[in-house]
Amino acid sequence: MSFQITIKPSNHVFSVEAGESVLEAALRQSFGLPYGCRNGACGSCKGKILDGEVDYGVYQESALSEAEKLAGMALFCQAKPRSNLVIEAREISAVKDIQIRKLPCRVQKMERPTEDVMVLYLKLPSNERLQFLAGQYIDILMKEGKRRSFSMANPPHDDECLELHVRNIAGGAFTDYVFNKMRERDILRFEGPLGTFFLREDSEKPIIFVASGTGFAPIKSIIEHAFYKNNHRQMILYWGARKLADLYMLQLPMRWQRERDNFKFVPVLSEALPGDRWSGRSGLVHQAVMDDFSDLNGFQLYACGAPVMVEAARRDVIALRNLSLEEFYSDSFTFSNDPKSS
Repeated sequence: MSFQITIKPSNHVFSVEAGESVLEAALRQSFGLPYGCRNGACGSCKGKILDGEVDYGVYQESALSEAEKLAGMALFCQAKPRSNLVIEAREISAVKDIQIRKLPCRVQKMERPTEDVMVLYLKLPSNERLQFLAGQYIDILMKEGKRRSFSMANPPHDDECLELHVRNIAGGAFTDYVFNKMRERDILRFEGPLGTFFLREDSEKPIIFVASGTGFAPIKSIIEHAFYKNNHRQMILYWGARKLADLYMLQLPMRWQRERDNFKFVPVLSEALPGDRWSGRSGLVHQAVMDDFSDLNGFQLYACGAPVMVEAARRDVIALRNLSLEEFYSDSFTFSNDPKSS
């Protein structure tokens, strides 16, 4: 049985087939609802059920609390209709006309800037290019239907190779392959581009980027895209890690800061080693933002990395620093049934 979904405030209408989530059906019919992990862990796809009933599916409580459910909220990546629905959701037109494709690629180059990070450069067939928005990700297609998601760190204009930043995750099937078995010229398959984490270019507001670990990857893509487009908005990057080596491309944002009047870089370490001889900012990366800004009204904030960091940033900057919820954009690197292993 199929059901009809009406999106407010646009009044766009689409249908959902049996077994489909609201998000799956929307994307299939080219309606750009926001999403991130697609497994009920990050909360990026959260919206309101104005009328009708859904099966809420499997999700993490940190992404959808009981209080939010009582208020009518649902995660559209998991919610499956039990009736016709009227939903309230932001629509994103920029992703609507970009085709999601399945393509082969070859491992062109492998670089290991630090012990537990591998940078992969994937080359598409000579007659292919992937159209994508800076900040989006791809799913590596593994055997037995498994997928592993990685953000593209290269900007769209520099598309000779797709650049992925892979952190070594204990027990991770794909990361074990990357760090112990993968060789240059290996062939992979992927699907993409995916995700709604990208720069909103219709705004002139100053931007704060908050990254933890390899959450730097999509933010690197966004920043390099902004530079290429000669975007003059003020940008500040806060990049957090435990120890100095975890800032695995430290020299790159330092160079951006030297070369660009509209860019500032703030590295933050939470557990600096004695050998790091660290004299910079310490503590939690989102707290560094809180310490530097008493009021974020009039800003946009893009957060990417560990779910605990993204959720803390979302909670605190909105509740304590007056940031509008509509100006908070995030991408959580979740590790669950269909992990985003970037």
